[in-house]
Parts: sequence; C-alpha cells; structure tokens
Amino acid sequence: MQYSHTSCVLTLHGRSASLAKLVTRGFPMNRLHAAFVFAAAIGWCAPAFAQNDFTGEWAPVRNQDNSENPLVGDWVGIPLNEAGIARSEAWDASIQSLPEWQCRPHGWAYIYRGPTALRIWRDIDPYTREVTAFHAQWQQAAETPIYLDGRTAPPDYAPFTWMGFSTAKWEGDVLRITTTHIKEDYLRRNGIFVSDKATVTTYWSRHGEYLTWINIVHDPVYLTEPLIRSGEYRLQLGAPFLPHPCTPADEGHEKGVIPAHLPGKNLFLNEPAERMKVSPDVLRAGAAAMYPEFKAKLGQ
Repeated sequence: MQYSHTSCVLTLHGRSASLAKLVTRGFPMNRLHAAFVFAAAIGWCAPAFAQNDFTGEWAPVRNQDNSENPLVGDWVGIPLNEAGIARSEAWDASIQSLPEWQCRPHGWAYIYRGPTALRIWRDIDPYTREVTAFHAQWQQAAETPIYLDGRTAPPDYAPFTWMGFSTAKWEGDVLRITTTHIKEDYLRRNGIFVSDKATVTTYWSRHGEYLTWINIVHDPVYLTEPLIRSGEYRLQLGAPFLPHPCTPADEGHEKGVIPAHLPGKNLFLNEPAERMKVSPDVLRAGAAAMYPEFKAKLGQ
C-alpha cells in the first residue's frame, strides 16, 4: 500500500483532532497517552517513508553469470523458440561494424548487464513532495524516464525507442517497472534477439549500498517462456560519469551487404558444445535448459 504526503497530513490532523476532543470531554489523558496516540498516527504514515531512494551513481558488479562475453551458439538457459534459434544461427558478429550499428545504444532489455556505470536521479512534485519519476542513464545508452505519476502506456502506434516507455509502482520498498515500446534489440551479444513485441518487467531492490536489478522479458516472437535474469550495482556517489561520444566510420564493408549466415553455414555454432563436451543439441534445448532437472539428464 502506498500513502501520499497529503493523506498522511490529513491523517495526522485527524488524529490530533481526536486527541483534542478526548481531552475536552474530560477523558483522563496524560503525556504517555498523548504520545501513544501521536506515535500511532505517525505509524499510519510509515509506508510513505519506506520507499527506497535509488538516486546516485552506481558501478556494475561483474560476475560469472553476466560477464556477457558469450560464444556464438551458447544459448544454454535461454528459452528460445524455433524462430529465436533460427535468428540466432543466422547472426554474424561483423554486423556490429556496420556504420549504422557502431553507435547503436544498448537497449532496455540488455543494458543493465553491460559494463558501464549507471546514474539514477528523480523528479519530485513540489506540492505533494511525492516522487513522480526516476531517470536512468548509462554511459553507453540513452537516458530514460520511469514514471510513477499514474500515467498509462501510449498506444501501439506510438514511437518505439531503444529504452522503451516505462511506468512503475511501489511494492513495499521494491519498485516494479513495466516497459513497452522497445525497439528490436539483443538479449545477449551472440545473436540472441528480443523483438519489438516484447514487454519487460523490472524490479529494483536496494540493500544498503547494493542495487539488485531483475529483468523479466516476455517476448511472444522469440521466446517460449519469460526470461528472468538479474544484475547487481554498487553505490559510488560522485563517481565520474563521462560522456560517450561516438562517430561512425567506414570499416571496409561492401556497400549494401549485410553480414549474415545462411541456414547450416555458420561454422561457429558448435564451438561451445565442443568446449563444454556436450551434444550440440544441448545448445538448442530452449526452455528445458533453464531448470535443474536438465543437468541430471546431461549426466545420463
């Protein structure tokens, strides 16, 4: 439950008025009783003060799960459907050297797992003193607002962007964010894509100087099940947040040619299976590879 600044003021006013009536009617009220009533009124407003503050500069905490240097063909644990696997198998890493790709920012479905710092600030209503929006910005991505003012998502024909359109609500001291209108982007930088039909549910949870970021990607085009992944940040207030200018350059590609692999022609697909000493079918197991039972099957 979320209480506004205005409702808390009214609550305190009401409790104070009740206290005054009791005294007027001759009800025996000592200082201890009065303190108890006032404390109860303050407690009624406590949820408004339980909301976390995510503002500041945050440094990514790297770990084995989100190192994001995957081999082409390493799709274990990703619930890809047939279309998602076909799209991934056709991907050629040299596409990122095309001029139109060189300065392309990371999108909302991926950026939280990237290597760059994060800055968050907030907008506050000058009258109610409520937080109406958070803003998130990375060094290699666009700034995006996350609205808490009750607005609804725009219509389907509204423009799609790399960061999408985000609204949020508090669930206790955790912020739940819903993002739509995202351009097609990658989920991992080895050919795994998310379509522009995707919706992303994000949770921000703060524990002291650590921020946990959980993304749940729902994509009816490339995924059979929601993909749930997380990332961690550590607070570094005042850390440098330098600009990230980018100028495309010609890297020698033939004009009009888009790097890609035809079906069955990608020679790199089975390299992860050879390194892990598993069957190539394991790489294409899709959602089954997300669950603990899958590891037991590998041992058979």
